Amino acid sequence: MATRSTAILATGSASTAKLFVAALAFTGAYVGFSAYDTANSAPQPTQTVTLSARAMPITTPATYEIAPAGAGRISVGPQATEAGCAKTYAARSVVVNPVSGQTVLYSWKLARWSPGTNTWDTYLVDYSGFAGARKAVAWQPRITGNPGWYRVELTVEGAKTVKSQRFQVSC
Repeated sequence: MATRSTAILATGSASTAKLFVAALAFTGAYVGFSAYDTANSAPQPTQTVTLSARAMPITTPATYEIAPAGAGRISVGPQATEAGCAKTYAARSVVVNPVSGQTVLYSWKLARWSPGTNTWDTYLVDYSGFAGARKAVAWQPRITGNPGWYRVELTVEGAKTVKSQRFQVSC
């Protein structure tokens, strides 16, 4: 009886061993195919492009002014040129409050000319206000790495928007 049990165990162990080897072979083939497929889907190396820039002076006058009748005046000029293509401008004007005992709100807007749409697009904005009869207001917008034509707009609550002349920023 011992030999019969041994024969069954040996046969079962042999079948288990064959099944284990077959499973390992299948798993190895699957992993190998999966790795091969993943290697084929890896992105191809891209070409490296080197860009360079050089500093160029502003080609228009240092201060730009506009004085519409009865609406005030904005003066804009370069304040600082920083490394690369970063420039800070100073915009100044005087805001007159029609009701000196109440707060008047105003906003600055730096607009950039879009040649594709032939419109002035908003680039930067700033909001403020004060209580009093009049105030000299100033704003220092910073333009970084975006050459083109710009203008500054000042909108006072209850009044027309005052716009500076356009000025060109170049790098």
